[in-house]
Amino acid sequence: MKPAMKPEIQLVKSEAPEAQPSTPATLVLIGINHTTAPIEVRERLAIAPSDLAHATRTLLRHPGIREGLIVSTCNRIEILTTQEALADATTPSTLPRFLEEFFNVPASTLTPHLYEFRELDAVRHLFRVASSLDSMVVGEPQILGQVKESYAAAREAGAVSTTLEGLLQRAFTVAKRVRTETEIGSSSVSIASIAVDLARKIFGALTGKTILLVGAGKMSELAARHLIQHGAANILVANRTQSRAEHIAAEFLSSNCTTAIIPWDQLHEQAGRADIVITSTGSPEKIFLRTHGQQLLHRRRNRPMFFIDIAVPRDVDPAMNEVEGCFVYDIDDLQQVAQANLADRSREAAEAEAIVALEVEKYQKRLSARDAVPAILALQQSAESIREAELARTLTKLASSGLTPAQQTAIESLTRSLTAKLLHPQLVALRKSATAPDED
Repeated sequence: MKPAMKPEIQLVKSEAPEAQPSTPATLVLIGINHTTAPIEVRERLAIAPSDLAHATRTLLRHPGIREGLIVSTCNRIEILTTQEALADATTPSTLPRFLEEFFNVPASTLTPHLYEFRELDAVRHLFRVASSLDSMVVGEPQILGQVKESYAAAREAGAVSTTLEGLLQRAFTVAKRVRTETEIGSSSVSIASIAVDLARKIFGALTGKTILLVGAGKMSELAARHLIQHGAANILVANRTQSRAEHIAAEFLSSNCTTAIIPWDQLHEQAGRADIVITSTGSPEKIFLRTHGQQLLHRRRNRPMFFIDIAVPRDVDPAMNEVEGCFVYDIDDLQQVAQANLADRSREAAEAEAIVALEVEKYQKRLSARDAVPAILALQQSAESIREAELARTLTKLASSGLTPAQQTAIESLTRSLTAKLLHPQLVALRKSATAPDED
């Protein structure tokens, strides 16, 4: 009689994913803004929107940088990165060197004005910037669009991956929540509207005044809207791209407002037709120099002329202030007006700050929970290895009993159930410890 054949032992392998090795990274943000640096410094670091992708690609080639984003506006330039893990908070970042090399600006010029944030401090700062809590005019709506443009440029450059992608999407959500749940953006306030307020203070009223918009970007359009609302009835537009100037002029032409185009090559000859010149171009060189101011005042028979320069780099040479009858205000001069606006918005700003603080805390908990995943996977895999080994040993011992496939399946199911029940308290404890606040 032949001995009974041992039944074939079949074990179902666990399908739990293998833990992926990950190298630690540090989130670092550096920058300068209107509160830390004068316009003379900021304009040396300005990047045109069309150059953002190139600048971001260059940043990505800088040693140690894994992901990167550059925000460049009239009031700030900031670089947000993930980079190879820094030893501790005292380990210096190499980002200042990138700024020095890319813009050819010496460290002695930059260092006194730079600020740096890491990890959650960088998250908090990004949320505040996107929510317009760090703007010269608190609540202005343009900054969120500018951060989104920087994000698009970074994606084009291939500089945004897992960490920054999630962080930026969260920043956009936080900014939307701030604008929805507070009154911080209840009135249309912007650098352009502040500039118009300054013009009204200078003239008393804008009725009958002629305004020249130099540059046909978003700032110029916003300025034009505010000017018309406050009585301006004659707007001149000059722009390097003629079609863009024509677009703005046509958009604002109405029975109450006359518009006209000044060809770019005739700008200096015809600018004297305007009482107020608002400049907002991306020119790397000054458009109006001191000599131009002298010529314009001569053509105007010494009638005063006011320049509001909201461009960075500046379009108007500050030396034009030395020409009698020429009055030049740049974007930093607008800050005094902006401070009065901030007082009226302090309550809304406080509510917005509370939202940001809550969102930073929620983001921290998500990060902590994510950090617990490798430990959870390791525990599960260790338990599964032990279960499989013990199951195989047990089935080998029971093989002579002639277990049926149904019995093998039942034993398999029993071991899985026991393992899951035994692991459950430990997994819950791991998740809780990951999201609980630190204790001394």
